[in-house]
Amino acid sequence: MSNDFLSIIRPSGPTQRSERDERVSARRRTLPVLPLRDTVLFPHAVLPLTVGREGSIQLIQSLGEEKTIVVVAQRDSRQDAPQPADLHTYGTIATIHKVVKMPNQSLFVFTEGVERVKLDDFEQIEPFMTASVETVPELAATAGPELEALQRNIVSDFQQIVAASPTLSDELQAIAAQIEDGSRLADFVSSSLPFLSTADKQELLETSDVQKRLERINKHLAKEVEVQSLRNKIQSEVQDQVQQSQRDYYLREQMKAIQKELGEGDEGQRDIEELREKIEAAGMPEETKKEALKELNRLSRMSPMAADYSLTRNYIEWLAVLPWSKSTGGTIDIAVAKEVLDEDHYELRKVKDRILDYLSVRRLKPDMKGPILCFVGPPGVGKTSLGRSIARSLGRKFQRVSLGGMHDEAEIRGHRRTYIGALPGQIIQNIKRAGTNDPVLLLDEIDKLGRDFRGDPSSALLETLDPEQNSTFRDNYLDQPFDLSKVLFICTANQLDTIPEPLRDRMEIIELSGYSEEEKRHIASRYIVPRQIKENGLTGEQIEIPEDTVGFVVRHYTREAGVRRLEQLVGTICRKQARRLAEGHSDKLVVSRENVLEFLGGIKVRVDTELAERTARPGVAVGLAWTPAGGDVLFIEANRMKGKGGFTMTGQIGQVMQESMQAALTWVRSNAVALGLGEDFTKDIDLHIHVPAGAIPKDGPSAGVTMATALVSLLTDRPVHPLIAMTGEITLSGNVLPVGGIKEKFLAAKRAGVKHVILPADVRQNIEEDLLPSQTEGVTIHYARRIEDVLAVALPKDLLEVKADTTVREEVLEHADA
Repeated sequence: MSNDFLSIIRPSGPTQRSERDERVSARRRTLPVLPLRDTVLFPHAVLPLTVGREGSIQLIQSLGEEKTIVVVAQRDSRQDAPQPADLHTYGTIATIHKVVKMPNQSLFVFTEGVERVKLDDFEQIEPFMTASVETVPELAATAGPELEALQRNIVSDFQQIVAASPTLSDELQAIAAQIEDGSRLADFVSSSLPFLSTADKQELLETSDVQKRLERINKHLAKEVEVQSLRNKIQSEVQDQVQQSQRDYYLREQMKAIQKELGEGDEGQRDIEELREKIEAAGMPEETKKEALKELNRLSRMSPMAADYSLTRNYIEWLAVLPWSKSTGGTIDIAVAKEVLDEDHYELRKVKDRILDYLSVRRLKPDMKGPILCFVGPPGVGKTSLGRSIARSLGRKFQRVSLGGMHDEAEIRGHRRTYIGALPGQIIQNIKRAGTNDPVLLLDEIDKLGRDFRGDPSSALLETLDPEQNSTFRDNYLDQPFDLSKVLFICTANQLDTIPEPLRDRMEIIELSGYSEEEKRHIASRYIVPRQIKENGLTGEQIEIPEDTVGFVVRHYTREAGVRRLEQLVGTICRKQARRLAEGHSDKLVVSRENVLEFLGGIKVRVDTELAERTARPGVAVGLAWTPAGGDVLFIEANRMKGKGGFTMTGQIGQVMQESMQAALTWVRSNAVALGLGEDFTKDIDLHIHVPAGAIPKDGPSAGVTMATALVSLLTDRPVHPLIAMTGEITLSGNVLPVGGIKEKFLAAKRAGVKHVILPADVRQNIEEDLLPSQTEGVTIHYARRIEDVLAVALPKDLLEVKADTTVREEVLEHADA
């Protein structure tokens, strides 16, 4: 602090007040107002200010000999152009002693506070503010022992703070001891303390009662003395620790020097110390840490040339780098999680509800054991991306383990260290890659695990996926328990049949069916098209794929349950535009149906036209089948020829489907009279039932009603109604039994252009629970309990209905040609 500054703030007696001070102390007057950021000026204190705002510079330059202004602190320091409402009501009249012009056009001003004032009316706003101010009279403190003790305590605490502070001048202690006036003492101490906030200083400035002002500053000083005491205590403890660390460091250095002189020191010692530090910082359980240090001590006594040296070092390294105690799961926000799931995936209502249920429970009980969710559905329906979305909504790391074709148990549990090149299993390896002990671990294609002489990986997963056991999971390589209970395991599969029953029992099955044509259009427009445009280096200004064009691609180029093939086709269209741009065509391409035909070739899938054409003759019915890739339509064809009652079944069908054909024929023969056939109608004919696509194996009871319908259509010479499909198991007595995969079959029918679907009556609840109204829109559902109900819906009753069916077929074919 400079001597000039100290000479100004030293106390002076009443006789030293200048004539200017007497003039300023007038009761009420109008003065220019200088707003300050984060600064409060007290009476009798000198404050150097940097003035840089245009209005403030004009204010200083406008002053004549009467260099008196009002200094007021802003309420919000971020305001660049404060208005009267942005300023505090109380300020300080200040006298400007000196103005220095800086190179950057700003002004450096030395001001001295004179007295407290209260701002009343603002008479001028631009180019700078002027206001009418009124002197704030001070309420003097009552003299006595209490006031004297309070002032002495303030001086004592202030001197203690100054003595301990490296930034405050020691001369401040002597100055404070010389001040006898309580008001002057409070203002001097308030202006000298750097730890007081602007709000605290403004509060002290506005306190006109000297007694209250002294009490408040005394509280601030007492608090700062306590803070300094605690800081000194902490500093002392840290210093002791540093001294102990330095002592250990010197001893280690001396030991290294001694070992070097003896020829025992080497670079390996540094490696040992690094491993020791990693073990200490890993946060592993006490037993595991004890084992790691034991192996480390063994390593320190081992020659680097020894055969076991690298094996032991790798083992210790694995123990040290695993995230034994590092977690990332924070507070779960259900609204954010719902937003993430809706943002990443279209529909999938039941799946999202189950995920949000899990997250809600985890929010209430953070230490819950994670369930094992298993997403089952056709390829391309979003199973893996759902896992990524769950990890993103939880704020956790995501890792994927591909189990397809895995046939070695050691891939899950790891190899024992007795083998050369041993490593931990995939579970531990992916936890290490994630860097936390609570990642989302996706076990992909769990239905495609193999098995051979090297073990059964599915059996090794039993412990891994059991919440009651995996808290002490032991990898063969680590041979130490690792807690997997915090890991959220998610499995994916295309079908459940190949998953062993004990493993399936540990998982919660969530089925993802295929998408309808409408859903595919929404998914393509919202996700696939923008992603493929970006991935192929294009922008929205270079290509546009309208929604009706997307619908054309969906309808005539894909019949899959998922959207993977659809994404490939959209990518092909984008690449064609990229090539056009590379060849010099700079115009924007709005993809039309003609462009699709040019880029992707002729129409690959003729859905409703195929149904209309193939069911135009008697003996052809359309069934519905479930496949691992989703649902599909299945044509059943029957024909007759001259013969002796023979029955032939072809199409690479399984035993169950052959039995369904036999049951359908038995029912037709037993009800021949009711159907208008002779009792011995098979005496002079042979019957042949064929299921096309003979290269594809087919089996299951679901086609029973379809086969019976095809036989009745053939024998009564009535073609099945166009655009109708059916599924259900038939009994010898003619009952229609429920079958599985209803949602997949219904969506497959809708994708194929079917307008009427016949289902077993007992699956009505499946339709109501699994399908949304938007998914069933446009398709009429008929429920049947007996085969007679199916025939009543599927076959025409008279010539009028036959003619109507012919008209429908012609309209479908005309529409397809258009």
